[in-house]
Amino acid sequence: MLNILVIEDNPDNMTLVDEILDDAGFHVFQAVNAELGIDMLNTQQIDLILMDISLPQMSGLEATTLIKSRQETAQIPIIALTAHAMQADKEQAMSAGANAFLTKPIDEDILLQTIEEMSN
Repeated sequence: MLNILVIEDNPDNMTLVDEILDDAGFHVFQAVNAELGIDMLNTQQIDLILMDISLPQMSGLEATTLIKSRQETAQIPIIALTAHAMQADKEQAMSAGANAFLTKPIDEDILLQTIEEMSN
C-alpha cells in the first residue's frame, strides 16, 4: 500500500482526493499547507506527493523545489495539482521538479493512472 501525502488547502478538494485515494486502497496523509507537508516528510514514510500549486505562505512550486533539493526526499515523486491549466503553468511546475502535472477539476481515472505510473 502506498503512503500518499496530499498537500491541499481547499477542504473540498482535500475531501475529494482523500475519498478517491482511500477507495483505491492508498494510505493518505493530509497537510493543509506546504510547511506542514514538509514537516510530515520528516516523520512519515511517504511514497508519493500530490501537491497543490496555489498554497498560502509557501507555494507548491517553492515546496516542490525544496523537497527535490533535499537528498532524503528528492526521490519522492510529486504530482502537481492545479486549477491553472496553461502551458506556462505546467512548465513552471516541471521546472520546479514535479514529476507530473494534473489540472483541476480532478479526473479520478487520470489521477489514479498517473499515481500508478509514478509508483512503478
